[in-house]
Amino acid sequence: MGIEYDGTAYNGWQKQNVGTGIQSVVEDAVSEVADKKIDVICAGRTDSGVHANEQSAHFDCKNKISQTIRFLKSINHFLRKEGISILKVKKKNDNFHARFSARIRIYKYIIINRLSAPVIEKNRSWHVIKKLDLELMRKGAKKLIGTKDFSTFRSSSCRAKSPIRTMKLVTIKSSKNKIEIEFRSQSFLQQQVRSMVGCLKYLGEKKWSLKKFENIIKLKKRGLCAPPAPPEGLYLKRVIY
Repeated sequence: MGIEYDGTAYNGWQKQNVGTGIQSVVEDAVSEVADKKIDVICAGRTDSGVHANEQSAHFDCKNKISQTIRFLKSINHFLRKEGISILKVKKKNDNFHARFSARIRIYKYIIINRLSAPVIEKNRSWHVIKKLDLELMRKGAKKLIGTKDFSTFRSSSCRAKSPIRTMKLVTIKSSKNKIEIEFRSQSFLQQQVRSMVGCLKYLGEKKWSLKKFENIIKLKKRGLCAPPAPPEGLYLKRVIY
């Protein structure tokens, strides 16, 4: 399944003991239509407040789904008031796994860089008042590309076995005070994207020089990282298999 959602009202993707996880809401809807308990596995466990343009997820169902369009419409019927929409449903072979089969995950981060606070994009972007130096940020973004130890940008609660990741691409685009930063990698550490954006923002505000930005990456110390960007500007854009 391809899933679009507004993460504002949710405590992230994963099922929660306190609060509501998007996973629980989607599973309830799919289970209702399938008429049996269904577990839904996603490609990336987005944090509280994070959105998705197209989260990828899979579920196993013993009953044959012959009319996928009807199945899709039925699920969305139960999700219509939840800020969640199923974009597509597609049959895959038994070897497919939404998380482990992913080759590239694409995240984007949106910054509104102007004096006035956003209204339409409130809770869907980070409002930064001070004018950011985009060229300096782009130079910093290039320093993030490649296979590196990303310990600087790793949350203290991250359970990943290794901090080594390969960043395929980082791009920064701007149009009418709206800045969009895109990151591409097979996988990310917990809070890695938001931490990198926070550091790029410090660079754009000229709180840091490019040399300091490079040194902070090389020193691999979480305590040197800038405050992570808030979750509301982050989107899981797409997963490529």
